[in-house]
Amino acid sequence: MKLFETQSGVAVANDAQMKPATTAKVAPPAGSFGADLLAALGTHPKSIAPKYFYDVEGSRLFDQICELPEYYPTRTETALLHERAGDIAQHIGPQADLVEFGAGAMTKVRILLAALGQAGSLPSRYVPIDISGDYLNEAAVGLRQQFPQLRVEPLAADYSQGLALPASPPGTRQRVGFFPGSTIGNYTPDEAVEFFRMAAGVLRGGALLIGADLIKDPADLHAAYSDAQGVTAAFNLNLLARANRELGANFELAQFAHSAFYNAPLQRIEMHLMSRVRQQVTVCGQTFSFDEGETLHTENSCKFTVESLRGLARRAGFTPGPVWMDAGKKFSVHWLVAPK
Repeated sequence: MKLFETQSGVAVANDAQMKPATTAKVAPPAGSFGADLLAALGTHPKSIAPKYFYDVEGSRLFDQICELPEYYPTRTETALLHERAGDIAQHIGPQADLVEFGAGAMTKVRILLAALGQAGSLPSRYVPIDISGDYLNEAAVGLRQQFPQLRVEPLAADYSQGLALPASPPGTRQRVGFFPGSTIGNYTPDEAVEFFRMAAGVLRGGALLIGADLIKDPADLHAAYSDAQGVTAAFNLNLLARANRELGANFELAQFAHSAFYNAPLQRIEMHLMSRVRQQVTVCGQTFSFDEGETLHTENSCKFTVESLRGLARRAGFTPGPVWMDAGKKFSVHWLVAPK
């Protein structure tokens, strides 16, 4: 496997150096990474959903991002959960069916589970949901070791495509959703409302505990998404490396640059992969052109006020409850009551 290095020295696999691109045209199944990447490359401007960041390697890189000094969201939300875990545990209550959307490494939920365990109120079941099944199952092993009395049922699924869960265990008092990390910011406002509507249907009569990053100084936002070590750049570029690995594409990673900036009018960070030169790429046997400076838009990360987040939830029928914020008002965690 050939590696190229970002300017900061973080190595990224460039599988295009290993083998030529697949030349036979392939029609990937609808809704798959291949189908969505072909659609993205065939439109202008080019844009793809950020869920495709999270293969095993992308999930590993994101865990590294969460440890970076510039990346305030994870440590701020984690500290807030530690500080307010007792209050949150009281709202969750005993015998809850706890469902986490985009569970990843299952790090933050451990804070809630510890508080619930101290209160003698462990959930009747914990269902972590993530698009990366291998990574999900690996994380579930560690969680079971820490909480051997907890019923853990991982579900590899794309919750953005709708979700059906098995019935809650007998004796369950309410189903509570957990959606930390401000992943809600990856959606457009209309897409966020669709997520809330899906969650309302799954959590009927229960509640959703959700993290939301707040509007702040653009300099802080820029630093968080363009770290000095280049880990976020490697994370972004891994999308192209994944296409090389899985789809027989021939992206030359060194010919693309990580670009992240705060779009103040739209109140969001945008991440792009910018073509350094005029070039052609082949994916699934189909050839696409990039002009010099043209980008593939890979992620939005919208920032909120307390009221703007609540307003989106209300459109889906949720009733806002308590909101917890850190002292610097960088991050918020909301309790939203689901419609019955």
